[in-house]
Amino acid sequence: MSIARSEQDEALMHFLYQSPIGLVQAALNGDITMMNPMAAQLLLPPGTEPSATNLFDILDYSAPELKALLQAHGQCRGMICDSLRIDWRRKDEADGDRRVLAVSLVKLGDTGLAMHLTDVTAEIQLERRAVASAANAAPRIDSLTELPNRTAILEKLADLRADANTGSGRRFALLAINCDRFSHVNDIYGRSIGDALLKLLAGRLSRAVRQGDLVAGGKSNGATAAHLGGDEFVVVLTGLDAEDDGVRVGKRLLEILAEAYWIGGKQYHVTVSIGVVSASHMHAEGERILQDAYLAMNDAKRSGRARLGQFEPAMRARATHRGVLEDELREAIAKGELFVVYQPVMDLQQGRVSGVEALVRWKHPERGLVYPQEFIEIAEETNLICDLGSFVLEEACRRFALWKAEMGSRAPRKLSVNLSRAQMLEPDLAGQVAAILKRTGFDPADLMLEITESLAVTDDRVQKCLMQLKALKVTIALDDFGVGYSSLSSLHLLPVDVIKIDRSFVMLIEQSKHHQVLVDATVKVARSLGMRTIAEGIETAGQLALLTALQCDEGQGYLFSKPLPDADVGEWLLVDSGCRHSAA
Repeated sequence: MSIARSEQDEALMHFLYQSPIGLVQAALNGDITMMNPMAAQLLLPPGTEPSATNLFDILDYSAPELKALLQAHGQCRGMICDSLRIDWRRKDEADGDRRVLAVSLVKLGDTGLAMHLTDVTAEIQLERRAVASAANAAPRIDSLTELPNRTAILEKLADLRADANTGSGRRFALLAINCDRFSHVNDIYGRSIGDALLKLLAGRLSRAVRQGDLVAGGKSNGATAAHLGGDEFVVVLTGLDAEDDGVRVGKRLLEILAEAYWIGGKQYHVTVSIGVVSASHMHAEGERILQDAYLAMNDAKRSGRARLGQFEPAMRARATHRGVLEDELREAIAKGELFVVYQPVMDLQQGRVSGVEALVRWKHPERGLVYPQEFIEIAEETNLICDLGSFVLEEACRRFALWKAEMGSRAPRKLSVNLSRAQMLEPDLAGQVAAILKRTGFDPADLMLEITESLAVTDDRVQKCLMQLKALKVTIALDDFGVGYSSLSSLHLLPVDVIKIDRSFVMLIEQSKHHQVLVDATVKVARSLGMRTIAEGIETAGQLALLTALQCDEGQGYLFSKPLPDADVGEWLLVDSGCRHSAA
């Protein structure tokens, strides 16, 4: 038994002696009692006898804190330090011989100390290289989606252009991708859901562009997806064979990215609009290429969203024109070049004027009359729409009050003014409206504020704002009904008083039985809910006759009158001709 124990002890000592880890035993004062060859190699100059040295004297040059740690330990036994990394160099070594040692020191009670140490220089070098690489990559990686960012994409575009200029590159394309109405997601569900959606979209986009079947032929072409910030993404496609490969990929991505996203067991839907720039339209600078792609993407959005637009050089000219128009619109608001016109609204059942709708126009000093379709969208994109909307409301209220004072019972009974999405999201729109009513001496009961159907049903903040406006005793109208998101079955959920039937239904009512039925149903459902109906865009006597027969309450359109300057409204109203027709 003693022989077997002796053999075990000898085997253990042999293992410790040959161990690749440095092992040291020492007295409590640091005098070394045992040191294996690896420890001697790490700590001592060649030829030094370990038993003639003191552990703390050896370490004092590079790790003087060890002795202090032992003194501060205050217990009879236990770990003094665990894997403490020290920047190590013996006194006899040059600076270039520095290494990093991981040192663990244990107090063994009265019997002394035990230390094990490892050379972790190579490990530390790998860590430092990894950190340096990450630090170098960090400015090129988006923190939210972990996709390449704008800096990385601009560098890639520069490389691709350089290859193309030398004739060594193959075709490539850039796709600019923007989520449609993504602000609604943040407004309704909160930014945490919005960020989660962007992460899911980024992952789906990244996986999709790596699939060879996105491009005709099923070949695996090079593709890089990137996140530029907000809800803006881009894809760079390389190695394309055909000019229209980028368009094919873009159309497929429209489908892939529109599929439902699941977050917390709930489905969310997001569509995107995509702009494509092909190699034949590429410019030398990456920023210009991105700009062209976004021009095409914005064109897709203006065409109805969830679409793809291809860049054409003419888009730059249009963008320049829009930029000039934006600057001029700012000046126009400041200089008073905008004015209000009024389109009469007729009571179809009684054959008399029931009100007027206020519409804005722009008298440009050089181009003459500018119609809303040319500048309203720009005003909405730049938030000038809030200033413009306030101007129209106050000017119309002031003019309407004058008509009532001058014409008495012949004056219109109702003034209708449109509100934009930006106005509805103003923090105190109801307060602003109340202030205008007070300044102009306007009776709230005479005012009807119109919002689009799609806006009314997609935003809780808008519905809250509508309730605040209704508390002022103004009338709320749902404009463009039939082309938005709601349905007849959900009308009772909307805080509105009037339904305006879109002109697209009125235009076809004589030729289409289907549209007659839709208008009839709308009138009946609205009446059952205590709502009035107004038909927009009446242009023929046949349309008027059908709408009257269907008991639509009111109507407006060129059959009665085009929008009139305020100076002409009074004269038009004083003509007692019932449902009059204008040749406008």
